[in-house]
Amino acid sequence: MWEIIDQAGLTIWPLIMASVGAFAIIGERIFALRENSVAPKNLLPELQAWLAKGGITKETISRLEQHSLLGQLFATALSNSKYSREITKEAIEETGRSVAHQLDKYLPILATIATVAPLWGLFGTVLGMVHLFGAFTNSGHDVALFAQGISEALYNTAGGIVVAVPAMIAYRYFRTKVDGLLVDMEQQAIKLVEILHGERK
Repeated sequence: MWEIIDQAGLTIWPLIMASVGAFAIIGERIFALRENSVAPKNLLPELQAWLAKGGITKETISRLEQHSLLGQLFATALSNSKYSREITKEAIEETGRSVAHQLDKYLPILATIATVAPLWGLFGTVLGMVHLFGAFTNSGHDVALFAQGISEALYNTAGGIVVAVPAMIAYRYFRTKVDGLLVDMEQQAIKLVEILHGERK
């Protein structure tokens, strides 16, 4: 492995750091975007049971805020339930923007890595080609320098692709997952608003 890194030249190091960053983000997002911790399916039925037992209390709202991101939306709905349906929905939308921002955390960085990695690999390839042509002189060519230029070009090209492909796949996966979670939370929040305003049981 060290021999490959040595042959790839200095331009491979940013790709190595980008790959470490990408896999760290992927691991963090896999853990953070678990459905049970973001939008648990049983939260709305549990909340309905809480409301049936004791109504809306500060303790209920506090528990919801600490429960999950969906709980934050529900807490906002409960805090604004005394107002009209429109005002309650506006408050939920404001909280929803904050929730969406938390779900999108680090995804722009992952997308940037997926976009920039091939370009950086291409830059390393160009430098390798420069070294390759630099091996030719009036008296012949330097075989060692020629081989180094080829290695540098190929390893950087491969490195850029190897980093970019998993990063892009992960980004598209997380982007789709976040969109699905937001739609699900929006639907559950609307149901709660309708329950609070007597439009649904």
